[in-house]
Amino acid sequence: MNKKMDEILPAKGKLAILTPGLGAVTSTLIAGVYASKKNLAKPIGSLTQMGKIRLGKRSENRSCLVNELVPLTSLENIVFGSWDIFFDNAYEAALKAKVVDRELLQELKSEMELIKPMSAVFDQLYVKNIFGENTKKFKTKMDAADMLIQDMRNFIKANHCDRAVIVWCASTETYNPIKEVHLSLKTFEEGLKKNHPDISPSQIYAYAAIKERIPFVNGSPNICVEIPALQELAMEMAVSIGGSDFKTGQTLMKTIIAPGLKNRLLGVEGWFSTNILGNRDGLVLDDPESFKSKEISKSSVLEDILSKEEYPDLYGKLFHKVRIEYYPPRGDNKEGWDNIDIVGWLGEKMQIKVDFLCKDSILAAPIVLDLALFIDLSQRAGMRGIQEWLGFYLKAPLTKPGIRAVNDLSLQLLKLENTLRFFAKEELINHLGLSHYGVDEE
Repeated sequence: MNKKMDEILPAKGKLAILTPGLGAVTSTLIAGVYASKKNLAKPIGSLTQMGKIRLGKRSENRSCLVNELVPLTSLENIVFGSWDIFFDNAYEAALKAKVVDRELLQELKSEMELIKPMSAVFDQLYVKNIFGENTKKFKTKMDAADMLIQDMRNFIKANHCDRAVIVWCASTETYNPIKEVHLSLKTFEEGLKKNHPDISPSQIYAYAAIKERIPFVNGSPNICVEIPALQELAMEMAVSIGGSDFKTGQTLMKTIIAPGLKNRLLGVEGWFSTNILGNRDGLVLDDPESFKSKEISKSSVLEDILSKEEYPDLYGKLFHKVRIEYYPPRGDNKEGWDNIDIVGWLGEKMQIKVDFLCKDSILAAPIVLDLALFIDLSQRAGMRGIQEWLGFYLKAPLTKPGIRAVNDLSLQLLKLENTLRFFAKEELINHLGLSHYGVDEE
C-alpha cells in the first residue's frame, strides 16, 4: 500500500467488469446498469450510485454523494464480460432467470444480446448438480490459468478497456478446506502444473486474475482468495483482493438484528434459520457438499457477533441451525425464515420471528456493482492484498490472518465510510462529539 496516499489514479477510460458466471445475478446486474443508463430505472441498493456520506463535524452540516467524494468509474464507462458453462447470452440468461420484468428486458434486448459468455474453466467434482458444454479443454490446471489470462487480455483489447476487475458470480463449489497445496505460492503453482485435485476452478480464476494484476472479489463461500498462496501472490503483484460471499437476504437480517440484541445485552438461546429458493443457486446447494460451504459462511456471522467467549452468560448455550431447501416453484424469490429465542430481564423468555420474502438476485446485483467499483478504486489508490473495508457487502469478510472479522453491519459501514474519507483526505469520523460537552477534541 502507498502509505502516503499522495494520489489516487483517475478513473480514466473503460473498466471491464468480468464475472465468472452469467446467470441470474450477473444478468440482473447488467440489466440494472443498462436500465439506469437509459433512465428506465433507479440503481436502488447501490451505495456507489445513490449513497451519501457525511463530511466534517455535525455542526458543519456537510455531505456529498459517494461518487462525488472519490473518483469512481461511471456507468457509461463500464463494459461487461463473463465466463459460463452455458452458451446463453445475457438477454437469454435473464429471460431464463425470470428476475427482471420481461417488458423492461425488451427495452434492453439489443445491448444484452451482445454479451456472450466465454467458455468456462469447470470441474464437475466441484459443482455436481449442473451440467454445461461451454467449457475449456486443457491438459493441466496451469494451462487453464493461461487460457483465462489470454481471455482477459483479449477482452480488454477488443473492448478498448483501460483496466479490469473480476467478481466471482458463479455457483458455490463443494467444501474445500485449506490444504497443504494452498499454503504457499510455490506449492500452489506446482499443484497447478500437476493437476492437484484440491485446486478448484475458482482458485484458478483468482490465480489468473492476480497474475494479470486484475483485482478479484470472491462473491461465493468458496475457499478461493482465502488461501495463503493467493494472498501471498496478491501482495507480490500489488493487487487488491476481497471476499467472501455476497450478504443479501437472511444473513443481512442477522447482521442488523444480532448487533441490536447484543447492544441491549439480551440473551439468545437459539436461532433457527431456513431458506427456500428454486433458482440455479438452490439446485447447486441441494448437493450436501456445496451446502456445507454455504452453511459455514452463513453460520460464522452469528457466532462472531454473539460471541460465547465474550458473553458466556448470554450466548454460551446458543444453538444455531441453518437450512437451505431447494424448492423449484419459488424460482429466484427466496424466502428466509428465522425463529429467534431470546432471554430478557429476570430470565424471561421471548421470541422474534422474521419472514423475509426477497428476490436474491435483486439484492445481489447492486452489491456486485459496488464491489467492482470499490475494488477498482482500491487498486488505483495503491492498496494491495486483502481489502477488509469491503466486508460491509460480505457474509464472511476476509481479514489478515490472526485478525478477527467484524460482522456488525453498522461497524462495517463506519469502516467503509472512513476508508472513503481517508481516500478523499477528509477528516475521519468517530461520532464522539466531545465539543458538544465543552471538551476540546484536539
